Amino acid sequence: MKPSSKNFEFRVDGRSDRARAGRLTTPHGDIQTPIFMPVGTAGSVKGLTSTQLEEIGAQIILANTYHMHVRPGEDLVRELGGLHGFTGFRRPFLTDSGGYQVMSLAALRKRTEHGVVFRSHLDGARLEFSPERSIEIQMKLGADIIMAFDECPPWPATREEVLDATERTARWAERSKRAHTREDQWLFGIVQGGVHDDLREASARAITSIGFPGYAIGGLSVGEPKEDMVRILEVMDRALPEDRPRYLMGVGTPEDLLDGISRGVDMFDCVLPTRNARTGQLFTWRGKMSIRNAKFARDASPIDPSCRCPTCRIASRAYLRHLHLSNEMTGGVLATLHNVFFYLDLVGKARESIVAGRFEAFRKETLLGFSA
Repeated sequence: MKPSSKNFEFRVDGRSDRARAGRLTTPHGDIQTPIFMPVGTAGSVKGLTSTQLEEIGAQIILANTYHMHVRPGEDLVRELGGLHGFTGFRRPFLTDSGGYQVMSLAALRKRTEHGVVFRSHLDGARLEFSPERSIEIQMKLGADIIMAFDECPPWPATREEVLDATERTARWAERSKRAHTREDQWLFGIVQGGVHDDLREASARAITSIGFPGYAIGGLSVGEPKEDMVRILEVMDRALPEDRPRYLMGVGTPEDLLDGISRGVDMFDCVLPTRNARTGQLFTWRGKMSIRNAKFARDASPIDPSCRCPTCRIASRAYLRHLHLSNEMTGGVLATLHNVFFYLDLVGKARESIVAGRFEAFRKETLLGFSA
C-alpha cells in the first residue's frame, strides 16, 4: 500500500545497483534524493541565512525538537507561522524527535516506560518528553517530516541494553503514531538495534508492521567501528521497504554518504560540514583542507578550483586563512557556505550518476580523488 498524506509522494526515478535516485514531494516543494540536510539545530544553520541556503541549493533542513522546545518554545513558533514563517526558510523542514538529545543527557535524566524526565541544559528546569509530548511539540513546530520518539542506546552497550531500547522504541513508535493527527506532515518510524544484525532485523519488522510513510535508521555513527556501520546498512537495505524513503540519521563524512547511498539510503544529515567550517576544516574533491595551514598564506587560488560555490567565486585561500586566524566572523560564514555547498554538490552528482547507471564508477572515482 502506498503511503498517503496530504500533498506527499515518494517515487524512485532511477537505480544503479542498490543506489536509488528518487523524488519526495512535500507541501513545501519537491526533494530530489539522495539528499543531504544541513542541520539547523535551533532553527538556523550556523552562519547562514535562509536566503543563502536556498541560493546554494538546500532542498530541506533539519531542526531539533528538544532545542526548539527549550528556546524559544513551540507555542511561540506556531504563533509566528511555524518553522517556515518563523525562520523564513520556504523549503521543507524535518524535525527529529528530541530523543537522541534527551538520551545524551545521561547524568540529567530518568527514563521510564512512559517517557524521560530530565533537566534542561539551559537552566536546569525539570522537563519531560514522552512519545505523545514529542509529537505534540513537532506538530506545533510544523515541519514537513517529523520523527517518532525513540530510545537510542549508547555506545558501548550490552546486548541486553540494546534489546531493551529496541523493544521500547517499537512501543513508543506505536504511541507516536496514535498521537500524530496532522495530515500535512509525514511521520517516520525509527529502526534501532545497535550493531546486532538480528536486533536490527527484528526492529525493522516491528517498526514496518506499525506502518509509516518513511523509515529512519538510528543509532549509528555513535562510536561503533566503521565496518559495523557498513554491515548494518546492508542489513537495513534488505529489511526496509523498497517504496519508502530511508533516512540515515546523523551521518556523516563524505565517504559515509557514498557508503550509505550505495546501500539504498536516500536522506542524510550531519553537523560535520558546519562544525568543521568554523575551525577552518574544508571539504574538497581532493580531500580535506585545513585553511589555517601556513602554506596558504600567499595562495591566491580558491579553496577548490572545480567548485562553483559563492566562496570559491570570490575568496582566495590566503584571504580565508587571514579571516580564520583573525577570528573574523566572515571566515566562518564563507567556510560554511563552501562546506554545505560541497555536501549538496556531492549528493547532486551522486544522483546524476545513479540516473546514468554509473554510480559505482562515480563512487570509486570520488574516493580516489579524496585520497589524492
